[in-house]
Amino acid sequence: MVNRTGAVEHVIVGDAHKLMLPDVGRLRAADGRFRALRLVHTHLRGEALTRDDLVDLSRLRLDLIAAIHAKPDGTIGDTFWAHLLPENPAGKLWREEGPISLHGMMDTDFLAMIRAVEEEFTRISRSRKTVGRDGRAVLVHVTDKRRAHFIEDSLRELRELARTAGVMVVDEVAQVRDQVDPRFVLGKGKLDEVMLRALQRDADVLIFDRDLAPAQASSISAATDMKVIDRTQLILDIFAQRAETRDGKLQVELAQMKYMLPRLGQKDDALSRLTGGIGGRGPGETKLEIAGRRARDRITHLESQLKELSGQRRQRRQRRAKSGLRVAALVGYTNAGKSTMLNTLTGAGVIAEDKLFATLDPRSRRLTFGPEHGVREGDGLPGEMILTDTVGFIRDLPKDLVAAFRATFEETAEADVLLHVVDASDARYEDQIETTESLLEALDLHRLPRIMVFNKSDLALPGVAAALARAEHGVAVDARDIKSLAPLLIRLRHMLGQPATPDPPPSRAWSPDPETL
Repeated sequence: MVNRTGAVEHVIVGDAHKLMLPDVGRLRAADGRFRALRLVHTHLRGEALTRDDLVDLSRLRLDLIAAIHAKPDGTIGDTFWAHLLPENPAGKLWREEGPISLHGMMDTDFLAMIRAVEEEFTRISRSRKTVGRDGRAVLVHVTDKRRAHFIEDSLRELRELARTAGVMVVDEVAQVRDQVDPRFVLGKGKLDEVMLRALQRDADVLIFDRDLAPAQASSISAATDMKVIDRTQLILDIFAQRAETRDGKLQVELAQMKYMLPRLGQKDDALSRLTGGIGGRGPGETKLEIAGRRARDRITHLESQLKELSGQRRQRRQRRAKSGLRVAALVGYTNAGKSTMLNTLTGAGVIAEDKLFATLDPRSRRLTFGPEHGVREGDGLPGEMILTDTVGFIRDLPKDLVAAFRATFEETAEADVLLHVVDASDARYEDQIETTESLLEALDLHRLPRIMVFNKSDLALPGVAAALARAEHGVAVDARDIKSLAPLLIRLRHMLGQPATPDPPPSRAWSPDPETL
């Protein structure tokens, strides 16, 4: 390994098959900069640069890599060399040359050439708009053949999660496998490809659309030298950004602590090899045990605080119940329009954005019915009620998060009626209904009566929302238009004026015929 002054930095002796390269530091010394080292090594069979050579060139950001053919008699044969290329229309990652004679290379000014390439890398890096405040990411989706048809939908949702978290997505990679690789999730060759694409696009984060075991995350990070996060970690990060109340912040911290506890041993290379026996005892083990004990103590403390707050919420609900007010709770898939509906009906002023999990903490507001809602003197129907907004559901919602967010689900359990809000403009509405219904059943909330509300009728194809509402005995609305909500409120008022009876879950057996729309 030779630096730019021509001085030899390292001498490595390998065998006919491999070299063990020294540690030359982290992946990037600075944006757009190379390592200022050239790797010159021998090949014994006259072969060109191998894929391992090119991966090392990219991963270590070397100035250049060269392979010289060492003949059996010790003389020098042909030479092959390559250097990295900045992002280009052809999508080429490197420029390869050879075979050429060693003497034929003497006229090339390598230093000037590498500096010119490095300057182009730096120019492109600086010209990129830093949209993502938390870095640039490559999304990775791995699935088996049975679920291959869900790839696009899954990547679209992961893309929205990344956008909500403040990460800029620069590339997406999907792989269909017979079974997930137990160590790298992806195949090793595909992982190398992902790393190379990430390097060229100046990405520093890999986001996997699945939960990674601690050992998997550690192995992928070690192989790519990049930050690796999984779906659960991404959702937890979004929740941490969105939590506003004391309840919400405590619940997010509890879920994060439970997520991090089994991963403490992977956070520090010095502690990640503690498996007992020789080399596995001593101060390092003590540090790991202390970190684990502190984490468990913190979890116990958080659970105790949440239990106390739960008691306070129960007292508030009891006082509200004595007032005779009935309660309706908005539930549904994230970004279906629940917060917009709450704002339109009650003027709550709750944050409503076109992002996943825009609302995290439960919000309850009083709703007064007017003449436009069928109110008549002495009709025996309620004149006002409490409307509660809840956190949105999502596919594969982390179990620790569901367990931690008891506040939202306690409010929902006390409701007299559930308003199941569905985004009628989303092609995946059936999957979203199924996800919500499954979570309601898991939370023992499926027994509550509910009204199916098909929102965003103005964005759906003409007639779709109304057709869905007829099939599911629901209501089609535009949550931003108070007039379109009137039929829902009339139905809701009559339902609240009757004794509560469980409603069966929707059949989801019907889907619109495109020819009839």
